[in-house]
Amino acid sequence: MCVAIPMRVVEIDGNQAVCEYEGIRRTARIDLLPNVKVGDYVLIHVGFVIQKIDINAAEEILMLYKQMEETL
Repeated sequence: MCVAIPMRVVEIDGNQAVCEYEGIRRTARIDLLPNVKVGDYVLIHVGFVIQKIDINAAEEILMLYKQMEETL
């Protein structure tokens, strides 16, 4: 099973985006989705932005992850 993490883009430098979730920042390549802009919510998998999503989808995914974490 693959897990993609929803994050918000806070900075773009060339082909890399700095993305953030709950204060944690990660750098991800945007080669696969070059139309990403600061403020977009994206899914990141193995260091690449693979999809743009809206804020509602991001919040729903993160809520599900938290629910799964609570059951472990």
